[in-house]
Amino acid sequence: MYELKEKSYPMQPRERLELLGEEYLSDVELLAILLRTGRKKYSSLNLALELLQHFGTLDNFRKASISELKEISGIGQTKAIELRAMIELGKRIQTTTRKRYGQVLSSKEYGMSLAFEMQNFEQEHLTATYLDGQNQIIEKKTIFIGAVNHATASPREILYHAVKNLSVGLLVAHNHPSGNLQPSQADKIFTKKIKNACDNIGINFIDHIIVGAGNYYSFRERDSNLF
Repeated sequence: MYELKEKSYPMQPRERLELLGEEYLSDVELLAILLRTGRKKYSSLNLALELLQHFGTLDNFRKASISELKEISGIGQTKAIELRAMIELGKRIQTTTRKRYGQVLSSKEYGMSLAFEMQNFEQEHLTATYLDGQNQIIEKKTIFIGAVNHATASPREILYHAVKNLSVGLLVAHNHPSGNLQPSQADKIFTKKIKNACDNIGINFIDHIIVGAGNYYSFRERDSNLF
């Protein structure tokens, strides 16, 4: 049963959401934010509570028609329509499928595709490819574009996007405009830093690939000390 414990919430719902995050708000508080206003001498929190108590469960509230919502004092035509729109949008968000951009099947297959893609780059580009649990590509992002023969980026920036994308796997790659595929000492140190950072937060670091002159170098294939 829904109840209002205002003494437990000294701040308004909007303030609590901004400070703590939406996951810490009750159903009543979240609905009060969407309602924005209540009715005379009746706060949006009180109105939200009355709505949820009237329908009993969120599922019943979800199914409520415009006319049923308007049975509650303080819910007019405009608010009822806005609530129905909010419910429908929430349903569409819940059922949507995030677009995927192909699948990484092997280091060789992906390395050769990158070699073709980056063959005409005159500067080093460092890219990160973020993957789901089936190695489907969620996003491929250029992290850094540097001077010829020099590309650096912090593991923090790479992993920020991994966490943001809820990635399960990560693959990084950069090109050597000279065509020399042998990794530098800096490349080895960078790879180790990324691997350790991924291990610390539970992301599968799949590979670091260097491309140039139509070919590729895979740390996973060549460096058993790292992978």
